[in-house]
Amino acid sequence: MSTRGTLAPQDRYIVISSDCHGGGGLLDYRPYLEKKWHDDFDAWAAGYEIPYEDLKGDLGDRNWDSARRLSDLEADGIVAEVIYPNTVPPFYPNNSLVEQPPAPNTGDLERRWAGLRAHNRWLADFCAATPGRRAGICQVMLHDLDAAVGEVRWAKENGLFGGVLLPGAPPGSGVPALYDPEYYEPLWAVCEELDMPVNHHSGSAAPAAGERAEDKVILLLEVTWWAHRAFTHLLVGGVFERHPGLRLVLTEQGTAWVPEELARLDYFFDRMGTGTAGSQEAVWGKELVGRMSLRPSEYFARQVGIGASFLRGHEVPAAGRIGYEKIMWGSDYPHREGSHPYSREALRAAFAGVDPTDVERMLATNAATTYGFDLDALRPLADRFGPTVAEVGTPLAPASVPLDAEKCPALIGYGREESS
Repeated sequence: MSTRGTLAPQDRYIVISSDCHGGGGLLDYRPYLEKKWHDDFDAWAAGYEIPYEDLKGDLGDRNWDSARRLSDLEADGIVAEVIYPNTVPPFYPNNSLVEQPPAPNTGDLERRWAGLRAHNRWLADFCAATPGRRAGICQVMLHDLDAAVGEVRWAKENGLFGGVLLPGAPPGSGVPALYDPEYYEPLWAVCEELDMPVNHHSGSAAPAAGERAEDKVILLLEVTWWAHRAFTHLLVGGVFERHPGLRLVLTEQGTAWVPEELARLDYFFDRMGTGTAGSQEAVWGKELVGRMSLRPSEYFARQVGIGASFLRGHEVPAAGRIGYEKIMWGSDYPHREGSHPYSREALRAAFAGVDPTDVERMLATNAATTYGFDLDALRPLADRFGPTVAEVGTPLAPASVPLDAEKCPALIGYGREESS
Protein backbone atom coordinates (compact mmCIF):
# COMPACT_ATOMS: atom_id res chain seq x y z
CA MET A 1 0.00 0.00 0.00
CA SER A 2 1.27 3.46 -0.81
CA THR A 3 2.30 5.55 2.16
CA ARG A 4 0.84 8.76 0.63
CA GLY A 5 -2.00 7.77 -1.64
CA THR A 6 -1.62 8.65 -5.32
CA LEU A 7 1.94 9.71 -6.15
CA ALA A 8 2.57 12.82 -8.23
CA PRO A 9 5.52 13.11 -10.66
CA GLN A 10 7.30 15.60 -8.40
CA ASP A 11 6.99 13.43 -5.28
CA ARG A 12 10.21 11.87 -4.05
CA TYR A 13 10.59 8.22 -3.16
CA ILE A 14 11.99 7.11 0.16
CA VAL A 15 14.70 4.67 -0.92
CA ILE A 16 15.87 2.00 1.52
CA SER A 17 18.55 -0.40 0.33
CA SER A 18 17.76 -3.85 1.67
CA ASP A 19 21.25 -5.10 0.84
CA CYS A 20 24.33 -3.15 1.87
CA HIS A 21 27.51 -4.36 3.53
CA GLY A 22 29.84 -2.96 6.15
CA GLY A 23 32.13 -3.65 9.05
CA GLY A 24 35.03 -2.32 11.03
CA GLY A 25 38.61 -1.97 9.90
CA LEU A 26 40.81 -4.78 11.14
CA LEU A 27 42.12 -2.93 14.19
CA ASP A 28 38.77 -1.25 14.89
CA TYR A 29 37.52 -4.47 16.42
CA ARG A 30 40.09 -4.69 19.22
CA PRO A 31 38.22 -2.45 21.72
CA TYR A 32 35.13 -4.61 21.26
CA LEU A 33 36.85 -7.84 22.26
CA GLU A 34 36.93 -9.03 25.85
CA LYS A 35 40.35 -8.26 27.36
CA LYS A 36 41.22 -11.93 27.60
CA TRP A 37 41.43 -12.00 23.80
CA HIS A 38 43.65 -8.94 23.32
CA ASP A 39 46.98 -10.78 23.24
CA ASP A 40 45.60 -13.35 20.82
CA PHE A 41 44.17 -10.58 18.66
CA ASP A 42 47.46 -8.64 18.59
CA ALA A 43 49.32 -11.73 17.45
CA TRP A 44 46.68 -12.59 14.85
CA ALA A 45 46.41 -9.07 13.46
CA ALA A 46 50.19 -8.63 13.22
CA GLY A 47 50.45 -11.48 10.75
CA TYR A 48 47.14 -11.13 8.94
CA GLU A 49 47.07 -10.05 5.30
CA ILE A 50 43.66 -8.77 4.13
CA PRO A 51 42.70 -10.93 1.13
CA TYR A 52 40.34 -8.51 -0.59
CA GLU A 53 41.55 -5.54 -2.62
CA ASP A 54 38.33 -3.62 -2.01
CA LEU A 55 38.99 -3.66 1.75
CA LYS A 56 42.33 -1.93 1.31
CA GLY A 57 43.27 1.70 0.79
CA ASP A 58 40.69 4.24 -0.24
CA LEU A 59 38.08 1.61 -1.09
CA GLY A 60 38.10 -0.06 2.32
CA ASP A 61 36.92 2.82 4.45
CA ARG A 62 33.54 2.87 2.72
CA ASN A 63 32.73 0.05 5.13
CA TRP A 64 33.39 1.99 8.32
CA ASP A 65 33.68 5.71 7.51
CA SER A 66 30.23 6.86 8.57
CA ALA A 67 30.35 10.30 6.92
CA ARG A 68 31.64 8.97 3.60
CA ARG A 69 29.07 6.22 3.59
CA LEU A 70 26.20 8.65 4.18
CA SER A 71 27.51 10.92 1.43
CA ASP A 72 27.79 8.06 -1.06
CA LEU A 73 24.33 6.71 -0.34
CA GLU A 74 22.62 10.09 -0.31
CA ALA A 75 24.19 10.95 -3.66
CA ASP A 76 22.64 7.71 -4.91
CA GLY A 77 19.22 8.75 -3.56
CA ILE A 78 19.31 6.24 -0.67
CA VAL A 79 18.40 7.39 2.84
CA ALA A 80 18.47 4.13 4.84
CA GLU A 81 20.04 0.71 4.58
CA VAL A 82 20.14 -2.85 5.87
CA ILE A 83 23.74 -3.78 6.68
CA TYR A 84 25.14 -7.28 6.15
CA PRO A 85 28.77 -8.06 7.11
CA ASN A 86 31.65 -7.39 4.74
CA THR A 87 34.98 -6.97 6.51
CA VAL A 88 36.98 -9.71 8.23
CA PRO A 89 36.15 -10.05 11.95
CA PRO A 90 38.83 -11.08 14.45
CA PHE A 91 40.24 -14.60 14.08
CA TYR A 92 38.50 -15.27 10.76
CA PRO A 93 40.59 -16.09 7.68
CA ASN A 94 38.06 -14.46 5.34
CA ASN A 95 34.79 -12.53 5.31
CA SER A 96 32.43 -14.21 7.77
CA LEU A 97 29.54 -13.99 5.30
CA VAL A 98 31.10 -16.70 3.16
CA GLU A 99 33.62 -18.34 5.46
CA GLN A 100 32.41 -21.59 7.01
CA PRO A 101 33.68 -22.13 10.57
CA PRO A 102 35.79 -25.20 11.26
CA ALA A 103 34.20 -28.39 12.46
CA PRO A 104 33.61 -28.30 16.24
CA ASN A 105 36.38 -30.77 16.99
CA THR A 106 39.08 -29.25 14.79
CA GLY A 107 39.06 -25.46 14.98
CA ASP A 108 39.05 -22.28 16.99
CA LEU A 109 35.32 -21.95 17.50
CA GLU A 110 35.62 -20.04 20.76
CA ARG A 111 37.87 -17.42 19.16
CA ARG A 112 35.60 -17.10 16.13
CA TRP A 113 32.63 -16.53 18.44
CA ALA A 114 34.57 -13.77 20.17
CA GLY A 115 35.27 -12.24 16.76
CA LEU A 116 31.61 -12.26 15.73
CA ARG A 117 30.56 -10.72 19.04
CA ALA A 118 33.11 -7.96 18.52
CA HIS A 119 31.65 -7.29 15.08
CA ASN A 120 28.11 -7.15 16.47
CA ARG A 121 29.14 -4.66 19.13
CA TRP A 122 31.02 -2.50 16.63
CA LEU A 123 27.99 -2.59 14.33
CA ALA A 124 25.62 -1.55 17.12
CA ASP A 125 27.69 1.59 17.70
CA PHE A 126 27.97 2.25 13.95
CA CYS A 127 24.21 2.07 13.55
CA ALA A 128 23.56 4.18 16.64
CA ALA A 129 25.57 7.00 15.02
CA THR A 130 22.70 7.50 12.52
CA PRO A 131 19.53 6.62 14.43
CA GLY A 132 16.85 4.91 12.36
CA ARG A 133 18.88 4.85 9.15
CA ARG A 134 20.93 1.67 9.56
CA ALA A 135 19.38 -1.70 10.27
CA GLY A 136 22.38 -3.75 11.36
CA ILE A 137 22.20 -7.52 11.11
CA CYS A 138 23.48 -9.63 14.01
CA GLN A 139 25.80 -12.56 13.30
CA VAL A 140 25.65 -15.87 15.14
CA MET A 141 27.28 -19.27 14.90
CA LEU A 142 25.26 -22.47 14.82
CA HIS A 143 27.56 -24.70 16.84
CA ASP A 144 26.26 -23.45 20.22
CA LEU A 145 22.55 -22.68 20.16
CA ASP A 146 22.45 -21.34 23.71
CA ALA A 147 25.13 -18.80 22.80
CA ALA A 148 23.30 -17.95 19.57
CA VAL A 149 20.05 -17.32 21.44
CA GLY A 150 21.86 -15.11 23.93
CA GLU A 151 23.42 -13.10 21.12
CA VAL A 152 20.04 -12.58 19.44
CA ARG A 153 18.65 -11.24 22.70
CA TRP A 154 21.66 -8.94 23.06
CA ALA A 155 21.17 -7.68 19.50
CA LYS A 156 17.51 -6.88 20.09
CA GLU A 157 18.32 -4.99 23.28
CA ASN A 158 21.10 -3.02 21.58
CA GLY A 159 19.33 -1.75 18.50
CA LEU A 160 20.36 -4.18 15.73
CA PHE A 161 16.89 -4.12 14.24
CA GLY A 162 18.02 -5.74 10.99
CA GLY A 163 17.54 -9.12 12.62
CA VAL A 164 19.79 -12.16 12.40
CA LEU A 165 22.05 -13.50 9.66
CA LEU A 166 21.29 -17.19 9.24
CA PRO A 167 24.52 -18.99 8.34
CA GLY A 168 24.39 -21.86 5.93
CA ALA A 169 24.87 -25.42 7.08
CA PRO A 170 26.33 -27.07 3.99
CA PRO A 171 27.92 -30.53 3.98
CA GLY A 172 31.12 -30.45 6.01
CA SER A 173 30.07 -27.56 8.24
CA GLY A 174 29.90 -29.71 11.35
CA VAL A 175 26.31 -28.81 12.24
CA PRO A 176 22.99 -30.45 11.31
CA ALA A 177 21.19 -29.41 8.13
CA LEU A 178 18.79 -26.52 8.60
CA TYR A 179 15.82 -28.87 8.21
CA ASP A 180 16.72 -30.69 11.44
CA PRO A 181 13.38 -30.69 13.31
CA GLU A 182 14.86 -30.17 16.79
CA TYR A 183 18.41 -28.79 16.83
CA TYR A 184 17.62 -25.22 15.70
CA GLU A 185 14.32 -24.88 17.52
CA PRO A 186 15.68 -22.46 20.17
CA LEU A 187 16.90 -20.10 17.42
CA TRP A 188 13.60 -20.08 15.53
CA ALA A 189 11.70 -19.56 18.78
CA VAL A 190 13.71 -16.56 19.95
CA CYS A 191 13.60 -14.89 16.53
CA GLU A 192 9.82 -15.24 16.45
CA GLU A 193 9.49 -14.09 20.06
CA LEU A 194 11.56 -10.95 19.50
CA ASP A 195 10.26 -10.27 15.96
CA MET A 196 13.79 -10.46 14.56
CA PRO A 197 13.85 -11.22 10.83
CA VAL A 198 15.98 -14.19 9.80
CA ASN A 199 18.14 -13.12 6.84
CA HIS A 200 19.83 -15.56 4.50
CA HIS A 201 22.29 -13.98 2.05
CA SER A 202 23.80 -15.56 -1.01
CA GLY A 203 27.31 -16.83 -0.33
CA SER A 204 26.71 -18.05 3.21
CA ALA A 205 25.54 -21.56 2.38
CA ALA A 206 27.97 -22.88 -0.22
CA PRO A 207 30.60 -25.43 0.81
CA ALA A 208 34.19 -24.27 0.96
CA ALA A 209 35.63 -23.72 -2.52
CA GLY A 210 39.16 -24.14 -3.75
CA GLU A 211 41.42 -21.55 -5.34
CA ARG A 212 41.61 -22.87 -8.91
CA ALA A 213 39.86 -21.00 -11.70
CA GLU A 214 37.49 -23.95 -12.06
CA ASP A 215 36.61 -23.78 -8.35
CA LYS A 216 35.79 -20.08 -8.56
CA VAL A 217 33.60 -20.51 -11.64
CA ILE A 218 31.65 -23.38 -10.09
CA LEU A 219 31.15 -21.27 -6.97
CA LEU A 220 29.90 -18.39 -9.10
CA LEU A 221 27.46 -20.66 -10.96
CA GLU A 222 26.15 -22.49 -7.90
CA VAL A 223 26.30 -19.99 -5.05
CA THR A 224 22.69 -18.83 -5.35
CA TRP A 225 21.43 -22.41 -5.68
CA TRP A 226 22.92 -23.25 -2.30
CA ALA A 227 21.27 -20.17 -0.83
CA HIS A 228 17.84 -21.00 -2.31
CA ARG A 229 17.79 -24.16 -0.20
CA ALA A 230 17.20 -22.23 3.02
CA PHE A 231 13.51 -21.81 2.24
CA THR A 232 13.08 -25.48 1.33
CA HIS A 233 14.94 -26.64 4.44
CA LEU A 234 12.92 -24.50 6.82
CA LEU A 235 9.77 -25.61 5.03
CA VAL A 236 10.58 -29.32 5.30
CA GLY A 237 11.73 -28.88 8.89
CA GLY A 238 8.28 -27.55 9.81
CA VAL A 239 9.67 -24.20 10.93
CA PHE A 240 7.02 -22.10 9.20
CA GLU A 241 4.25 -24.30 10.56
CA ARG A 242 5.48 -24.15 14.16
CA HIS A 243 6.42 -20.46 14.02
CA PRO A 244 3.88 -18.57 11.93
CA GLY A 245 5.31 -15.24 13.11
CA LEU A 246 8.84 -15.98 11.92
CA ARG A 247 9.99 -13.95 8.91
CA LEU A 248 12.63 -15.16 6.46
CA VAL A 249 14.37 -12.80 4.02
CA LEU A 250 16.29 -14.26 1.06
CA THR A 251 18.79 -11.68 -0.20
CA GLU A 252 20.96 -11.36 -3.31
CA GLN A 253 19.55 -14.56 -4.79
CA GLY A 254 17.59 -13.12 -7.71
CA THR A 255 13.82 -13.24 -8.12
CA ALA A 256 13.07 -15.04 -11.38
CA TRP A 257 13.63 -18.46 -9.82
CA VAL A 258 10.91 -18.08 -7.20
CA PRO A 259 7.66 -18.71 -9.18
CA GLU A 260 9.01 -21.87 -10.79
CA GLU A 261 10.43 -23.16 -7.51
CA LEU A 262 7.16 -22.58 -5.67
CA ALA A 263 5.25 -24.37 -8.43
CA ARG A 264 7.69 -27.30 -8.18
CA LEU A 265 7.36 -27.50 -4.41
CA ASP A 266 3.57 -27.27 -4.53
CA TYR A 267 3.53 -30.11 -7.07
CA PHE A 268 5.65 -32.40 -4.91
CA PHE A 269 3.86 -31.55 -1.68
CA ASP A 270 0.50 -32.16 -3.34
CA ARG A 271 1.76 -35.53 -4.59
CA MET A 272 3.05 -36.40 -1.14
CA GLY A 273 -0.08 -35.31 0.67
CA THR A 274 -3.01 -36.11 -1.59
CA GLY A 275 -1.47 -37.84 -4.59
CA THR A 276 -1.94 -41.38 -5.80
CA ALA A 277 -1.88 -43.84 -2.92
CA GLY A 278 1.26 -45.92 -3.01
CA SER A 279 3.20 -43.45 -5.18
CA GLN A 280 6.81 -42.97 -4.16
CA GLU A 281 6.12 -39.36 -3.18
CA ALA A 282 3.30 -40.45 -0.86
CA VAL A 283 5.34 -43.28 0.64
CA TRP A 284 8.15 -40.93 1.58
CA GLY A 285 6.32 -37.72 2.36
CA LYS A 286 2.71 -38.27 3.41
CA GLU A 287 3.43 -38.24 7.14
CA LEU A 288 5.52 -35.07 6.95
CA VAL A 289 3.10 -33.19 4.71
CA GLY A 290 0.25 -34.27 6.94
CA ARG A 291 1.71 -32.11 9.69
CA MET A 292 1.44 -28.96 7.56
CA SER A 293 -1.60 -26.73 7.25
CA LEU A 294 -0.46 -24.79 4.15
CA ARG A 295 1.11 -25.46 0.77
CA PRO A 296 4.71 -24.27 0.19
CA SER A 297 3.59 -21.25 -1.84
CA GLU A 298 1.24 -20.23 0.97
CA TYR A 299 3.98 -20.36 3.59
CA PHE A 300 6.13 -18.29 1.26
CA ALA A 301 3.36 -15.71 0.82
CA ARG A 302 2.86 -15.50 4.58
CA GLN A 303 6.43 -15.40 5.84
CA VAL A 304 9.11 -14.77 3.21
CA GLY A 305 10.51 -11.60 1.66
CA ILE A 306 13.08 -11.08 -1.09
CA GLY A 307 16.05 -8.75 -0.82
CA ALA A 308 16.32 -8.01 -4.54
CA SER A 309 19.83 -6.70 -5.03
CA PHE A 310 20.41 -4.78 -8.27
CA LEU A 311 17.03 -5.85 -9.64
CA ARG A 312 17.11 -6.04 -13.44
CA GLY A 313 14.30 -4.76 -15.63
CA HIS A 314 13.56 -8.17 -17.12
CA GLU A 315 13.12 -9.58 -13.60
CA VAL A 316 10.37 -7.15 -12.64
CA PRO A 317 7.57 -9.16 -14.32
CA ALA A 318 8.68 -12.22 -12.32
CA ALA A 319 8.71 -10.04 -9.21
CA GLY A 320 5.12 -9.13 -10.00
CA ARG A 321 4.22 -12.82 -10.11
CA ILE A 322 5.71 -13.25 -6.65
CA GLY A 323 3.93 -10.12 -5.47
CA TYR A 324 5.40 -6.64 -5.32
CA GLU A 325 4.67 -6.65 -1.61
CA LYS A 326 7.42 -9.30 -1.22
CA ILE A 327 10.27 -7.43 -2.97
CA MET A 328 12.82 -5.09 -1.36
CA TRP A 329 15.28 -3.37 -3.68
CA GLY A 330 18.97 -3.29 -2.73
CA SER A 331 22.08 -1.54 -4.04
CA ASP A 332 24.70 -3.97 -2.64
CA TYR A 333 26.91 -1.05 -1.59
CA PRO A 334 29.95 -1.09 -1.50
CA HIS A 335 30.50 -4.28 -3.54
CA ARG A 336 31.96 -3.98 -7.02
CA GLU A 337 28.78 -5.49 -8.50
CA GLY A 338 26.65 -3.00 -6.56
CA SER A 339 24.89 -0.10 -8.25
CA HIS A 340 26.86 2.73 -6.60
CA PRO A 341 27.39 5.39 -7.93
CA TYR A 342 24.74 4.67 -10.55
CA SER A 343 21.82 3.67 -8.33
CA ARG A 344 19.52 6.34 -9.74
CA GLU A 345 20.14 4.94 -13.21
CA ALA A 346 19.66 1.39 -11.92
CA LEU A 347 16.27 2.39 -10.51
CA ARG A 348 15.25 3.75 -13.90
CA ALA A 349 16.46 0.60 -15.67
CA ALA A 350 14.38 -1.56 -13.33
CA PHE A 351 11.25 0.46 -12.64
CA ALA A 352 10.44 2.74 -15.59
CA GLY A 353 6.88 1.89 -16.61
CA VAL A 354 6.01 0.23 -13.28
CA ASP A 355 3.11 1.65 -11.28
CA PRO A 356 4.62 4.13 -8.77
CA THR A 357 2.60 2.59 -5.96
CA ASP A 358 4.33 -0.74 -6.61
CA VAL A 359 7.71 0.97 -6.93
CA GLU A 360 7.15 2.61 -3.56
CA ARG A 361 6.47 -0.81 -2.05
CA MET A 362 9.74 -2.19 -3.40
CA LEU A 363 11.82 0.84 -2.43
CA ALA A 364 10.47 1.59 1.03
CA THR A 365 7.20 0.21 2.34
CA ASN A 366 8.20 -3.46 2.33
CA ALA A 367 11.51 -2.79 4.05
CA ALA A 368 9.76 -0.63 6.63
CA THR A 369 7.28 -3.43 7.35
CA THR A 370 9.99 -6.11 7.53
CA TYR A 371 12.63 -4.27 9.53
CA GLY A 372 10.75 -1.51 11.31
CA PHE A 373 12.11 1.61 9.57
CA ASP A 374 10.10 4.72 10.46
CA LEU A 375 9.03 6.19 7.12
CA ASP A 376 7.79 9.40 8.70
CA ALA A 377 11.26 9.97 10.18
CA LEU A 378 12.91 9.25 6.83
CA ARG A 379 10.59 11.50 4.84
CA PRO A 380 12.55 14.77 5.36
CA LEU A 381 15.73 13.03 4.17
CA ALA A 382 13.97 11.64 1.12
CA ASP A 383 12.65 15.10 0.30
CA ARG A 384 16.29 16.24 0.10
CA PHE A 385 17.97 13.24 -1.52
CA GLY A 386 15.40 10.87 -2.96
CA PRO A 387 14.69 10.47 -6.68
CA THR A 388 11.40 11.83 -7.97
CA VAL A 389 8.63 9.65 -9.32
CA ALA A 390 9.18 11.26 -12.72
CA GLU A 391 12.92 10.51 -12.65
CA VAL A 392 12.49 6.82 -11.85
CA GLY A 393 9.69 6.58 -14.39
CA THR A 394 11.91 7.82 -17.23
CA PRO A 395 13.35 4.87 -19.21
CA LEU A 396 17.12 4.61 -19.23
CA ALA A 397 18.48 4.80 -22.75
CA PRO A 398 21.10 2.33 -23.99
CA ALA A 399 24.70 3.63 -23.86
CA SER A 400 23.69 6.34 -21.40
CA VAL A 401 26.10 5.48 -18.56
CA PRO A 402 29.87 4.89 -18.49
CA LEU A 403 30.91 1.38 -19.40
CA ASP A 404 32.19 0.68 -15.87
CA ALA A 405 28.56 0.88 -14.67
CA GLU A 406 28.06 -2.53 -16.27
CA LYS A 407 29.92 -4.09 -13.35
CA CYS A 408 26.43 -3.95 -11.84
CA PRO A 409 24.15 -6.60 -13.39
CA ALA A 410 21.23 -4.17 -13.31
CA LEU A 411 22.99 -1.98 -15.86
CA ILE A 412 24.24 -4.52 -18.38
CA GLY A 413 23.50 -3.18 -21.87
CA TYR A 414 23.41 0.45 -20.78
CA GLY A 415 27.15 1.21 -20.83
CA ARG A 416 28.94 3.14 -23.55
CA GLU A 417 32.44 2.95 -24.89
CA GLU A 418 34.27 6.20 -24.22
CA SER A 419 35.73 7.86 -27.31
CA SER A 420 39.49 8.20 -27.25
